[in-house]
Amino acid sequence: MKSDELEVHDPRFRTLVQPNAPLQRLTDECLWAEGPVYFPATDLLIWSDIPNNRMLRWGPGMGVGVYRSNSNYSNGNTRDREGRLLSCEHGGRQVTRTEHDGSVVVLASHYEGRRLNSPNDLVVDSHGAIWFTDPDYGILSDYEGFRASSEIGSCNVYCVSPDDGRVCLVADDFVKPNGLAFSPDEARLYIADSGASHDVDGPRHIRVFDVASGGALRNGRIFVEMESGVPDGLRTDEHGNVWTSAEDGVHCYAPDGTLLGKILILETVANLTFGGLSRNRLFITASSSVYALHVGVRGAAR
Repeated sequence: MKSDELEVHDPRFRTLVQPNAPLQRLTDECLWAEGPVYFPATDLLIWSDIPNNRMLRWGPGMGVGVYRSNSNYSNGNTRDREGRLLSCEHGGRQVTRTEHDGSVVVLASHYEGRRLNSPNDLVVDSHGAIWFTDPDYGILSDYEGFRASSEIGSCNVYCVSPDDGRVCLVADDFVKPNGLAFSPDEARLYIADSGASHDVDGPRHIRVFDVASGGALRNGRIFVEMESGVPDGLRTDEHGNVWTSAEDGVHCYAPDGTLLGKILILETVANLTFGGLSRNRLFITASSSVYALHVGVRGAAR
């Protein structure tokens, strides 16, 4: 990487990056790139281009193409334990699963009989439970979804039971819950609150919770306050470091909240994921672009 693309705040950060690895731009033809997910079985990256209402894909030697032309304004994506695509859809105000045959199944669309706002991001734990955030970004305007009123009246975090598909409320004290990620041992859950995106006095931090037996969240506290912009998507690596999106790039924090360093990008970063056959390639969605960068650490095994 070029010297002006890295900002080292702690010597430990130097072991987490590859100074000689180039920051590669895979495309710059998105309106707002989000939700990257990597599929190791096919060496394929898929992400959302929300305002264009589509999902794109990239693979080595095949370039960028359209994966789904009408994505229902999808935002966050991930894989389940069977390698199927899970998506948060602003347009349908729902969480869906794409089966291996291409059919789409709705997993969550309501809570206690009321429509969700606009599911934003999601993660699957080792038991198969699906945890997702539900801010109101997709119903605020017709740019990333369809303008509508909230039926629930708040922005919460939910979990879909792997046993019966029941949608359970797990956190209701967020302004705009956004990206989320487990620690490698799943003992902690990190959740971003990007409330400052629409209120200068709103939260711009990542909170961390202890995950109790049965999946309850306990002891919520602020993990870090963002220095630049608001936190959006985030991931953890094999050592438990937290890699999060920011206005000026990607920030990397140690498990104790120490800022280790930054990967500086001249676009606002929305999300990121670890991929590649060795899980050591960082894919970054940033405004109109998607970037790829080999790093010196592997993403947490999920």
